[in-house]
Amino acid sequence: MNTLNVAIVQAAPIPLAFGPGIEKATKLAREAIDGGAQLVAFGETFLGGYPLWLDEAPGAALWDHPGSKALHRIMLDQAIVPGDERLLPLQELCDETGAVISIGAHERVRQSLYNNQMTFRPGLPVLDHRKLVPTHGERLIWMRGDGSTIGAHQAEWGRVGSLICWEHWMPLARAAMHNLGENVHVAAWPTVREEYGIASRHYAMEGRCFVLAAGLVQSKADLFEGLDLAGGSDEARELIETIDSDVLNRGGSMIIAPDASIVAQAGEGEEILHAELDLSMIGEGLASLDTDGHYSRPDVFKLSVDTRAKDGVTWG
Repeated sequence: MNTLNVAIVQAAPIPLAFGPGIEKATKLAREAIDGGAQLVAFGETFLGGYPLWLDEAPGAALWDHPGSKALHRIMLDQAIVPGDERLLPLQELCDETGAVISIGAHERVRQSLYNNQMTFRPGLPVLDHRKLVPTHGERLIWMRGDGSTIGAHQAEWGRVGSLICWEHWMPLARAAMHNLGENVHVAAWPTVREEYGIASRHYAMEGRCFVLAAGLVQSKADLFEGLDLAGGSDEARELIETIDSDVLNRGGSMIIAPDASIVAQAGEGEEILHAELDLSMIGEGLASLDTDGHYSRPDVFKLSVDTRAKDGVTWG
């Protein structure tokens, strides 16, 4: 296959309330697939919404803050779990259409939350990627991932993988992903700011792959709506009230070619961004730059990736 139709769903999540959020995601993914997309990408933690209060609510990081504790409790209660049947509509959509869907979520494993960018693929189990290093205030809610969820999916048209947000500034993570031979990479962001766009374009150039830099649209009003749907909390509401801005995630999604040029770019509102990718550009670009091949020096530099799961406790 020389061409691939892709789409980024740039939309507002339904924060905290996972059931309604999955319904919205499935509807939007179907709309993108009906528009011709063979690969559909959503932004960081679309399922559950990005935890904006960590950056925007003064005092959210204070020890024993009642609002932060209430929100953490809600996230634990609502988060997806491994094998979660609520995700079946997305899997069934992939099985029905043959499309691949990349979407972010808060995932609960035992008592901990992870930031997981899941890849749904037809006829196969979900491919997880748990964020290796939560950024700054995110460490208040998310556990670190491990090497067991670094991977890529082999589709009929090529390989697709993903990294989340500031993982794109982890040189060794990039090198590991380039070694997997991605044809398309999903770069999941809460919003694609200027510097995030630069990182995404650099990744495309360095990895000689297409990049779908997917962002969210999210507002303070969305937080209140999701909180109500998730059961509400006076303490959580009081914390969210302290956020000054009304619009907090502004989209900016873009589709980028292997030469770092922008194929398509979204605005600040909700939209589905489509593009047809010419996959032959990858092989042409590799003629001058192959960072995993002729532009590497394995005699000087060596990278070892530990793909074992780090559960901390081993039984048996």
